[in-house]
Amino acid sequence: MRLRQGDMDRATVFNDDPAAQALSFERAGFEWLHLVDLNGAFEGRSANTPAIRSILSAITIPVQLGGGLRDRAGIENWLEAGITRVILGTVAVRDPEFVREIAKTHPRKIAVGIDARDGKVAVEGWAEASTLDVTELAKRFEDAGVAAIIFTDIQRDGMLQGVNVEATAALAGAISIPVIASGGVNGVGDVEKLRSANADIAGVVIGRALYDGRVEPGEALSAAS
Repeated sequence: MRLRQGDMDRATVFNDDPAAQALSFERAGFEWLHLVDLNGAFEGRSANTPAIRSILSAITIPVQLGGGLRDRAGIENWLEAGITRVILGTVAVRDPEFVREIAKTHPRKIAVGIDARDGKVAVEGWAEASTLDVTELAKRFEDAGVAAIIFTDIQRDGMLQGVNVEATAALAGAISIPVIASGGVNGVGDVEKLRSANADIAGVVIGRALYDGRVEPGEALSAAS
């Protein structure tokens, strides 16, 4: 399932077999799977556990999981279940010290998801806006062992309007934590632009453009290498 601009009322289901879809991505050559429990993001707890476990059973590539993970038990349960990296979003805004502590406990296993609208951080599955600046939030996790910042421009997510290269590059240049771009990939050109914009952009999440064929896996992997 994919959303447009974080709106559950504008969701599109592309495949009703998540495990099969994940396996197809692995076979295409992707080295990571980015997985978001969309229902969990809105409910504040994991809501698609059977589907996530089926994905873990089907593939061997590392998986990063976000959506509804806001307490130590939930985070550690998924790490023990085989999730390689947990993405923390809302809790990073509400309780940054908790995120710093768990990142130090599980170094390189925690990523911080920063979802932005008009340069300000959004929380609760993108349903609420805050007054917090994106870079201000990211800097709170310097030297805490955070593996990456996953930066999503909500206004472009699922809209195929192109990645916000400028904002992503600016964030990557302002912090020492690797930044992964997300939201709005329209074609392989977006991958090329990100690669040339800033050496600290560690990767890009591609969703809708893969599902509808605008991006071919081989082209994306070649552009990113």
